[in-house]
Amino acid sequence: MTRLLHLTTSILGLCLLALLGACAQTGGPEKDKTYRLTIMHTNDHHGRFWKNADGEYGMAARKTVIDQIRADVQANGGYSLLLDGGDVNTGVPESDLQDAVPDFKGMNLLGYDAMAVGNHEFDKPNAILKMQRELAKFPMLAANIYERDAYGTAKRMFEPYKVFNLGGLRVGVMGLTTEDTQKMVLPANVKNIEFKNAITEAEKLLPELRGQADVVIAATHMGHYQNGEHGSNAPGDVEMARAVNGLDLVVGGHTQNPACMKAENAMDRDYVPGNECRPEYQNGTWIVQAHEWGKYVGRADFEYRNGIFRLVRYVLIPVNLMKTVRTADGKSGKAPYTTQIAEDKDMLALLSPYQGFGQQKLGLQVGQMDAKLEGDRNFVRSKPSALAALICRAMRQRSNADLCVLNAGGVRDTLPAGAISYRDVLKVQPFGNTVATVDFTGAELMAYLNAAAKMSVGSGAYAQFEGVAIVTTAGSVTRAQIRGAPIDSAKTYRLTVNNFQAAGGDGYPKLTDHKTYVNTGYVDADVLKAFISANSPLKAAGFEPGDSVVRR
Repeated sequence: MTRLLHLTTSILGLCLLALLGACAQTGGPEKDKTYRLTIMHTNDHHGRFWKNADGEYGMAARKTVIDQIRADVQANGGYSLLLDGGDVNTGVPESDLQDAVPDFKGMNLLGYDAMAVGNHEFDKPNAILKMQRELAKFPMLAANIYERDAYGTAKRMFEPYKVFNLGGLRVGVMGLTTEDTQKMVLPANVKNIEFKNAITEAEKLLPELRGQADVVIAATHMGHYQNGEHGSNAPGDVEMARAVNGLDLVVGGHTQNPACMKAENAMDRDYVPGNECRPEYQNGTWIVQAHEWGKYVGRADFEYRNGIFRLVRYVLIPVNLMKTVRTADGKSGKAPYTTQIAEDKDMLALLSPYQGFGQQKLGLQVGQMDAKLEGDRNFVRSKPSALAALICRAMRQRSNADLCVLNAGGVRDTLPAGAISYRDVLKVQPFGNTVATVDFTGAELMAYLNAAAKMSVGSGAYAQFEGVAIVTTAGSVTRAQIRGAPIDSAKTYRLTVNNFQAAGGDGYPKLTDHKTYVNTGYVDADVLKAFISANSPLKAAGFEPGDSVVRR
């Protein structure tokens, strides 16, 4: 009996030791042990599941890069996570027509561990977002997005965070989304949804998350602004890192730039693919962002030991990005910045049917242009644009309006020289917005023009004007003329905008309650397509703004 009791006690002791071992595995990192953690990251995918015409980016080559990193990390005894900073939706017609199904399926095959919810995840009705959430095999995280039920009770719409146990090292990933989303999408798509202050929510959640995790990462779609200078936009990653103590890393998105610094609080705006990238560092927090469209895979290698989290190496890996070079015969050509990356066959097999379907639908030629009209975001969000003038002129003609104001964020790509396809048009205007009008008195119009003129340079709200010649000084309109005559406060003028702006999008004055407001129902891309078809061949010079808009 004594011997049996001793044996039973021994077995219980072994079980207790095993249990304690399991607790040590799940309860936190071991003392004096060095943990190697690699964070891979992307952001602002915007429908680029397929490579472009120059063979740049695309999910097939991205998978080759990610697989190689994972194999390298595993061979060196480390652990890895793959995170995304949001905005999977909107940007390429092949994806837009298919509600980003190929993109989310591609992300599943890539093995993403989590993503932040971006503002463009709300570009389409909630039924589409619900479908995408069900399709994704990884969590979409957002701590600051709340949805009200039928009784008015507000609850988080998404998981606020997820904790990963990597060999005993507990890594918490919290999602945050810009509160500007409320004004950046159609109101119907965010009905009963509130985007709370991201910094406040982070401060509130951090103690809870720190109780469960040794390393805390914020996957955000808030934006990286140099020295926190965010203008009329909501605060971004730099402002949050300065305000919230205890964040180890921010994996960001939204502003679509490489967060590479040439000095403290000074961005390297001339960053060259393949060069060293020094990430942002604020208040003990590293901040990274991998430009856009899968152009890069960011790789951040860290070590964790006895509570110290240290960055060992950071690199932005270009995914087949090309530079213009001179060939031996003096002509210009394309060459990769770095070693060419092969495309993964499994990813190609998954995505090829979706690409083929999109090509079939979008190859229709609609017109011709003698020179390209620039649609790069850095251009159209900072100066008067000929492409915006073309879009506005099409809107004015369809709606019989006197003038047009267009938010620069509504222009998403360049219109090429030569043959213009339906695909090209949809790349420029992918949102499916409609043309709206309002009949203003001259006094009302001047108030609206003053509000538009105050929109920040560099933001999607930046105002493009057509049909009106204006001079602004310090953000205020000091002169405005239509058809060569000053705006008369007693006269009536018809203004056309898209329905997104009319609903108060991008912070513009809300027009939908005005007694003369009309939503024509005409889709903006179809209006542009019809104008191009009716007026081809187009001469690009005819849309140059010249000195019609002068900002002082």
